[in-house]
Amino acid sequence: MSTNDSSAGSARAPLSTVKVVHYAVVALLVLGGLYYLWLTPPSLNPMADSRAAEALALVQTHRAQGYPTILQAMTEHVRSMKERDRVARLGEWRVKQVEGDLYEVRVQLRDQGLMGQWFEREFIWHANLSLKKINAASLPADGITPKEPDAAPGGSPPPLPLGAT
Repeated sequence: MSTNDSSAGSARAPLSTVKVVHYAVVALLVLGGLYYLWLTPPSLNPMADSRAAEALALVQTHRAQGYPTILQAMTEHVRSMKERDRVARLGEWRVKQVEGDLYEVRVQLRDQGLMGQWFEREFIWHANLSLKKINAASLPADGITPKEPDAAPGGSPPPLPLGAT
């Protein structure tokens, strides 16, 4: 009987070691997932922050030069490049709070040139939620964002530069 008891005891020891290793691996995976979620910046998911989602919507639905909205201008560019058998890729829209009601919205556009080289442009806008206005903060964004007319105080024309008659 003692030989059966000793063999049964040794059979249980590896089984418990396997269980311990199994639980340790599961615990490491859960901790790794929680660590990733903790470190993931909220800019990767603008819908997690309602104000960031509002800033993104404000930029995407703003008028563009030649198109009803900025989003339509960007997607139309990608479509037109595809029609010409060239590749264009529109990246993820990213939103980051700068301060208070001021948010920064970014998107990257990659175009393939005629010789196979790639050109990357980053479009950056600043969205002011309290004023419901956006400003282009990069040269590529400035190229598709229409200029707001400057309203002169009192309705008078702006002054002429010095030396102009």
